[in-house]
Amino acid sequence: MIQFRIQPDSEIPASTQLFNQIRFAIASRQYPPGYKLPSTRALAMQTGLHRNTISKVYRQLEEEGFVESLAGSGIYVRAQGHEGGSRLKSPILKQHPEAYKVVQLAMDELLSQGCSLNQAREIFLAEIDWRLRCSARVLVAAPSQDIGAGELMMYELEQSLKIPVQLVAMENLITVLDQTSSATVVTSRYFIAEVEAIAAPKTVRVIPLDIYDYAKEINLVRTLPKDSCVGIVSLSSGILRATEVIIHGFRGDELLVMTSQPKDAYKLQALVKRAEVIFSSDQVSFSAVQAAVQAAQEDIIRPPKLIRSENYIGTKSINLLKRELGLG
Repeated sequence: MIQFRIQPDSEIPASTQLFNQIRFAIASRQYPPGYKLPSTRALAMQTGLHRNTISKVYRQLEEEGFVESLAGSGIYVRAQGHEGGSRLKSPILKQHPEAYKVVQLAMDELLSQGCSLNQAREIFLAEIDWRLRCSARVLVAAPSQDIGAGELMMYELEQSLKIPVQLVAMENLITVLDQTSSATVVTSRYFIAEVEAIAAPKTVRVIPLDIYDYAKEINLVRTLPKDSCVGIVSLSSGILRATEVIIHGFRGDELLVMTSQPKDAYKLQALVKRAEVIFSSDQVSFSAVQAAVQAAQEDIIRPPKLIRSENYIGTKSINLLKRELGLG
């Protein structure tokens, strides 16, 4: 970091001293185009000047065209002439103010490694083209013994991404990948190791998804009276097994846990007649529970409390996937 020094006994005003030093740093490319200037607080600590004085200097630099202020981001050295000043005015770069700086740094790095501009261009275009092709086909992989987890992921991704998503059993994944030149394969972190092993030789991206943390549901289970019966209904057999283990882990034998998949009519009927609280991990399961409660209402003294979890995939994970696929 450049150290600016102010001479307090100089005849030249302190603000002029700082202005000239920053201008020199820009002219000598110690502060190159796109460089973010220090905050007024950081510069005040370094120089001993009041932050208002530094703000005044920054305004003067902006008025004279040396820097530009990007709302909510900071003060940046302005590109001049061929350095890309016109590009910085594009709507896309205004929307993503640090994008130009990222691209410029990446380009400088490629050139420093001996790439020509044409070679750098080919590298950028090849990466962009590969990502676009991968994003054009999205596959959800899950083991056949827990294909319900794949159905949950596929349903939620189609709802969130607004694009077609194909469900593939892990046992068939290599066959599917043999027939495609590029794709993005997504799966739960539970299955990521197996999927990566299958996809490694292929030209595909593999992206893991984090599941919903079920914090609200767990907290509710913690408060249930001893000897309560809890029902769990899910498309995923893996969720059912994991839920039983988790509940037993913090409540021991205090609660009776009954589980069912929505297609198992016999177990579902027994569950809705016995459980005081029923959790559903997805809309299909929730609808099946509602129908089962309605069908058994004459045999139920007190209808169970029905709770549907928000989702299977964590919201943050879906947002990261959208970014990876270039969907915003």
